[in-house]
Amino acid sequence: MNIEWSSGRLTDSAQADALVLMISESEAQHGGVSAEWDRWLHGLNKAGLFEGKVNQSYALPLEDHPACSSAILTGVGAGPLNKSDLRLWAAQLVRTAIRLKMQHVILQLPQDFAQRTAGLSDMEAAQALSEGFILGAYRRKHYKLDQSQFGIDHLLIHQEGEVEEERADGWREGLERGQAFGEGTNLARDLTNTPGNLLVPSDLAVAAIAVAERYGFPAEVLDEQEIARKGMGGLIAVGKGSVNPPRMIVIRYQGTGTWENVIGLVGKGITFDTGGISLKRAPGMEDMISDMGGAAAVLGVMEALGRLRPPINVVMAIPSAENMPAGNAFKPGDIVTSYSGRTIEVLNTDAEGRIVLADALTYIREWGAERIVDVATLTGAVLSTLGDIATGAVTNNEALLEEIMAAGESAGEKIWQLPAYPEFRDMLKSEVADIRGSAGRYGGATTAGLFIGTFAEGLPWVHLDIAGTAFLARERGVNPKGASGVMVRTLLEWLLSQALLPKAGATE
Repeated sequence: MNIEWSSGRLTDSAQADALVLMISESEAQHGGVSAEWDRWLHGLNKAGLFEGKVNQSYALPLEDHPACSSAILTGVGAGPLNKSDLRLWAAQLVRTAIRLKMQHVILQLPQDFAQRTAGLSDMEAAQALSEGFILGAYRRKHYKLDQSQFGIDHLLIHQEGEVEEERADGWREGLERGQAFGEGTNLARDLTNTPGNLLVPSDLAVAAIAVAERYGFPAEVLDEQEIARKGMGGLIAVGKGSVNPPRMIVIRYQGTGTWENVIGLVGKGITFDTGGISLKRAPGMEDMISDMGGAAAVLGVMEALGRLRPPINVVMAIPSAENMPAGNAFKPGDIVTSYSGRTIEVLNTDAEGRIVLADALTYIREWGAERIVDVATLTGAVLSTLGDIATGAVTNNEALLEEIMAAGESAGEKIWQLPAYPEFRDMLKSEVADIRGSAGRYGGATTAGLFIGTFAEGLPWVHLDIAGTAFLARERGVNPKGASGVMVRTLLEWLLSQALLPKAGATE
């Protein structure tokens, strides 16, 4: 979708299928838009057809408008709009336009738009709108004979009245940033929605290399021989039961002159999870195409970094495997030696994600990571605690988690911290190995996170368990049914905030 912004007088050359107006409850009831529109609004409100409520819309034909053949009235409720409100409103608007099969749309913002947006800057408002448009326009790829799929080609955001150049720059910057956030999220959605037979570890590596080549990022893919030669015993163990061998994928983004203050992002890349020898129940197993949602999220982040080029340094790692039952698959009771040298007692082969992430955390430290965030569809236990509403978090550094949670609030993605009491760490102690691969049902989301954190070796680290939020049973908010691309926008908000921070010891 091509999104543009303009201000001043809307010219006759700005042709579109629909003109969109933002209408408050007060305007729907009492008028205040214009004499012509007030007559329409009064009639619609009196008939109970349109009251300006949030998520309410009404389409009507325009006979004499020079640019548009129809109009869409969209309700924004009674109060001021924050970033989440704008994002959701934009997503709902786009969905309405797609249902009406409109390809070219003009959104006409009211002159008092700044007063309606709760003190947001022009850049923040523009970012929220463009994010919402792109997230709402997402359509999951299908594999039917009829491949036709309708979408919006062009959207023009028009601001009534003249706008000074500084504010215009804010709008353009916000639109660019929002588009990068939206497209990065949609890439993550596409990858997560891809069926397991069409996305095996080597396919995920190809997708990652495509991102790296698109933006000129250095990248590395280790095949099964190189993984074994390096001694990444966790990744080899999890992947050896499949005919599709594992991969370790690394992409590096350098946005400053020196490779320092490096942030490490690690995404779990299990392209399909049967549970292995500890086989899952059949009902719902089809959703395990989403078990690489963490990998998809960090790849979506790299896509957006390529577009925005902020002055930060990031290295991304994805340990990718299929977890399948076979005669040579790893088994409960096995002892696996991780890349760190630590031995792991395998108690449940369905607790495989933490084992491959252990190798990736050790490896990403070799690439210079000084702070690490891992993203993983890790545990069913987090679903029992938080449902599909919030992402669970475990950390060894409260300050780092607070930054990421603040970014999540700005992005409209909920994060809830799970406790990391010493008693949970004790549950991971093994009699025969350095660490247990699982600690049972109780406290499962926390103990799984703490297992991964062991391999951060004391570096500031945050674990984000997206098992509930990565793949939704129904459309909610800006997210469609299926893959949500969760945590892409949160991580981007956090990373861009780091680009604005002064270096340690810097003076003005």
